Amino acid sequence: MFEFRLEGHSRVPAYIQLVQQVKHALRLGVLKQGDQLPTVKEVVDKLLLSPNTVLKAYRELELEGLTSSRQGVGTFVLRTLVDPLLTRHAGLLRRLVRWMHDAQQAGLGEEDIDALIANARQAVFPQEEVS
Repeated sequence: MFEFRLEGHSRVPAYIQLVQQVKHALRLGVLKQGDQLPTVKEVVDKLLLSPNTVLKAYRELELEGLTSSRQGVGTFVLRTLVDPLLTRHAGLLRRLVRWMHDAQQAGLGEEDIDALIANARQAVFPQEEVS
């Protein structure tokens, strides 16, 4: 079963972290059409969040057409975001994991690694400046 985790040091609000995790799982094929997400109660109990936070995330996923909630039954995946190109590039994932291990062995912490990745992402995908 799919499980959420929360990055406590993140500046990203908890409900957005939940939405992003579902989208990542849909993109990587971890979650498939028909799969059930953990119940709101399960997420609240495990992550010690407000039910409103979890409901907000689930509502956003439903508004995007990714999930459907059935009263008293649960929340289910309606469609996947699997990109065939992504699933065919397992070697890229292995190299990224190796790089992250190397960075950790070099003494970098999780936030340091996140900063490097954000910097690299910005170099590859520069955002247009708003004037």
